[in-house]
Formats: sequence, structure tokens, C-alpha cells
Amino acid sequence: MPSLALLNLPDDRAWARIREDLDHFGAGVAEGLIEAACCREVAALFDDDSRFRKRVDMERHGFGRGVYAYFSRPLPPVVEALRRSLYPPLAVLANDWSGRLGWKRRFPERHESYLAECRAAGQDRPTPLLLRYRAGDYNRLHQDLYGPCVFPFQATILLSRPGEDFEGGEFVLAEQSPRRQSRAEVVSLQQGDAVFFPVRERPILGARGYYRAAMRHGVSRVRSGERVTLGVIFHDAA
Repeated sequence: MPSLALLNLPDDRAWARIREDLDHFGAGVAEGLIEAACCREVAALFDDDSRFRKRVDMERHGFGRGVYAYFSRPLPPVVEALRRSLYPPLAVLANDWSGRLGWKRRFPERHESYLAECRAAGQDRPTPLLLRYRAGDYNRLHQDLYGPCVFPFQATILLSRPGEDFEGGEFVLAEQSPRRQSRAEVVSLQQGDAVFFPVRERPILGARGYYRAAMRHGVSRVRSGERVTLGVIFHDAA
């Protein structure tokens, strides 16, 4: 079982930078969030069917190519710890964005309290997942929405080594603002790095105040090898 001691959670200064990058670019990176040994142990869970409630063949559903699997409960301790620890600093920015976008929604400080809101809305299936891409695989631009409860941010953590385990497979964000062409953001990650990004939209300051820009994310084609990532989504599914 992966050790929680192999997590390097961002400090206050790092969180300030991540939130600033989310504000300005739509993505923020925590470098070395998970140690290499923990990355390998989490990635190795992919072939253990007892760990997952559902597997999805992406090509079969038109999502791209590759396979992803949703963890069942109980979540692996490291995944549970990541959800619980990463949520509070993100909730600060979530409430800030909520005000800028004119939402009435306020997010609680603790993830346990937010999950209780999800359960009350009929969303009680866990959403953290492992994704595996091999040569030729990719993920089409999409949003991870599972019901009315949507936490504004999620994270993807690279478990494989770029340049050694795989080539290609860049993380891609697309931003669509009203009456403008789409803007792409490509995020380079190393093993153990986490990228934080908006689930659905983000506020952008315009001449008449803040407006909503729709966000989608995906993965470019893996040219060789195998790329495994951990997706940490903070809302559960209906």
C-alpha cells in the first residue's frame, strides 16, 4: 500500500503560486507532489480489478483511445489523503471564483462536508480514477461532470516518466471565451507532478467585469510507451 509519507503537499507559498496561475492561465502545477516510489505503487493498482468499481474503454464510447478505471470504496489511503488535503486550499479560490462569476454557491472548508452535500444530491459514487494510455492513445477534450454538485477544480497527477516510460501524451487545456477563438494551454509535467485546472469554466476580467470562459481538457496522442495518470476529482458521481 502506498505510504502517505511519500506525499509532498504544497506549502502556503506554493499554494499562492498555484492559485495565481489558475487565475491567470487556467492551470497551476505542484511539482513533485508524489514521490517516484509512490507513483509506481499507485500505477501498479491499475491491473487489480478489486480496486475499481468501473472500467471504461474510451474508444468504444468515442472519448478517444485508452482505458480508465474509477476506484471503488474504500479509496486507497494515498488517494483519500490527496482528496482531503488538496481540497481546502482549492476551496478558498473556489469561493473567490464563485463571487466573481455571480454564483450563490459557497463551498465548505472541509472535503468531508462537501461530500455530505454530494450525497444529499444523490451523488455518492467515488470519482478518483487511474487512466492508462499506450502508443496511439489520446483523450478528447472534455469536462468531468457527474451531477448537479460540481467542485470547480480537479487535479491530474502524472505517475509515469516522460521520455523514459512514454513519449508524447501532453496535457492540454482549451479555453473558449465568448466571441473569441479558442486558446490552448499545454502543460509539461514530470513524474509525480500535479496539474490543477478548472472542471467547467473560469472567470476572466473584461471591460465590463468578469465573464465566463468554458474550459475543456484532454491528452494529446501518446507516440510510444505507456502513460499512467491519477485523476483526483473532488465531487462524487450520481
